[in-house]
Amino acid sequence: MRIKVYDTPQRAAHALAAYLSRAIARTPDLVLGLPTGRTPIPLYRELAALGKRRDIDFSRVTTFNLDEFRGKGDGDQGSYRAFMQEHLFRHVNLMPRNVHFLNGRAEDIRAECERYERAIVRAGGIDLQILGLGANGHIGFNEPGRRLIARTHCTRLTAPTRAANAAFFDGDVRKVPRQALSMGMVTILHARRIVMLATGSGKARCVARMVNGPLTTEVPASFLQVHRQLDVLLDRAAAKYLR
Repeated sequence: MRIKVYDTPQRAAHALAAYLSRAIARTPDLVLGLPTGRTPIPLYRELAALGKRRDIDFSRVTTFNLDEFRGKGDGDQGSYRAFMQEHLFRHVNLMPRNVHFLNGRAEDIRAECERYERAIVRAGGIDLQILGLGANGHIGFNEPGRRLIARTHCTRLTAPTRAANAAFFDGDVRKVPRQALSMGMVTILHARRIVMLATGSGKARCVARMVNGPLTTEVPASFLQVHRQLDVLLDRAAAKYLR
């Protein structure tokens, strides 16, 4: 685990955007795993600026997003697909055929999760997975609990996770779906490289448990300790409890 600490969230996002730009320049057909939420918004802003200047070329990149709310799909307000369209996809030259998303409106959710796993395999696996960190230690929508699901699955969201996503639903937690589809922990850990971006004092205690604590299903992010190529990018606020 390689940890880098930056003065501000903006500097951490800038550094990660530069890292991605170099990775895509080296491997133009990179298979990239992407997160949603508030933390990566500055990153996507940086990538959008690079795309506007044509300093980054997404034309051969393939993307897989981590998760989607159950009941939400392409074009739905509050969907993560709409989030990605707003913050990144419409700003860069990513080919629509290379964008992969879970369909939260699928009638057969189990079949949809299996389809997504097969799509990742057909793409050759994920080369670089970008992750955020939930304040309760979740990554994707792999929530703390007595057990973790290995592969892409449907999960029930905890109250803190729903509250954290209320901003995408007019601030009304009652509008936040109670379930979501998510890559599983094994799916995430099979990525060849992983970069975690965590910022803000609200993530500090969880960052410390992820880095210094034991492997536990109560902190799903702790399992990243076993990955052989992991970078953790933090701002000073998120790093304040690290030894």
